[in-house]
Amino acid sequence: MLNSIAVSGYRSLRELVLPLSALSVVTGANGSGKSNVYRALRLIAAAASGTIVPALAREGGLASVLWAGPQQIAGSVRRGERPVQGTTRSKPVSLRLGFSADDFSYAIDLGLPAPATTMFALDPQIKRESLWAAPVYRPASALVERNGALVKRRDDAGQWLPVTTHLAATDSLLAQLADPRATPEVLQLRERMRAWRFHDSLRTDEHAPARSPQIGTHAPILAHDGGNLAAALQTIIEIGDADALAQSIDDAFPGSRVEIVAHDTRFSVHMHQHGLLRPLTGAELSDGTLRYLLLAAALLSPRPSALVVLNEPETSLHPDLLPALARLIIRASRTSQIIVVSHANRLVAGLLEDDQASLLPLEKSFGETSLTGRAAPQPAWKWPNR
Repeated sequence: MLNSIAVSGYRSLRELVLPLSALSVVTGANGSGKSNVYRALRLIAAAASGTIVPALAREGGLASVLWAGPQQIAGSVRRGERPVQGTTRSKPVSLRLGFSADDFSYAIDLGLPAPATTMFALDPQIKRESLWAAPVYRPASALVERNGALVKRRDDAGQWLPVTTHLAATDSLLAQLADPRATPEVLQLRERMRAWRFHDSLRTDEHAPARSPQIGTHAPILAHDGGNLAAALQTIIEIGDADALAQSIDDAFPGSRVEIVAHDTRFSVHMHQHGLLRPLTGAELSDGTLRYLLLAAALLSPRPSALVVLNEPETSLHPDLLPALARLIIRASRTSQIIVVSHANRLVAGLLEDDQASLLPLEKSFGETSLTGRAAPQPAWKWPNR
């Protein structure tokens, strides 16, 4: 389980550390930085798949995503005694992201390429990466270190050995150097991160794939757009927790049940509702009903992920469905660590009824996102300045 995430220099997240629990609820007013937290989590995951550099380039490059305020905000500025003023940058341009855990922790530092050396000016370069044991970084706890193109690892005797001296500046060591013999920790962490699941693009529009019959094949994981919903629900019924699925649907829609119907090789969702003489097909379901079924399929997966991140899961749902959704999420948090980003007060209140849930309220002051009413904790890394 992740103990915390830390972000430095990304959009409104100048220096933000979020402590995490089994169920973490990130909330705050519009514009407080919730979406930036979600994007930062996706960027961390992108390092494991080797796509963090193109992901940042698609956002416009470092120039578009870096913290736009001063390097330091003086107390006199915060008190309104002086205006916000820029100063000459004294440190290299740096975007740092990472997380801490009880076993392996990881951080990555990205910066600008040398001027006039490439036409790919929007592509940041990876300046440093580190994988260490235990939650807090110390030189003695480091297992794999990357400085520029040089990557080194510790051997069984604790001595540093070079792994490579020419790792490309756009390649993460997680994606390129996961050798089960030389760097087993990298391989283990990479596969764990690649299994993280993010749900923010489940489609419920009239042309959503989940509304139409789809090829039926075992689907222990819901597709990113929900296109394999029927197969995912049938997989839960056959090899997962069918009782939990039935209870979650009845909790949200009393007296209702879902049936998966096969037409040759294609599966479709049919929902039986109390008082109706025939089931409703996927094409007839409301956006909210379909979205709830998609979330149920995602959260009750028979192959649970170590981490599941939900971005505004309340979208399209009637407020009366939010307590049932909260109970569904709480149930899923028993097998996966879950981070929920939401501004729906009723959903947040329902989630906080769980003893394992923690509230992470965000606020923005002088353009900077911070935890409301809490002193900013230190990030898990303490690298020397490059």
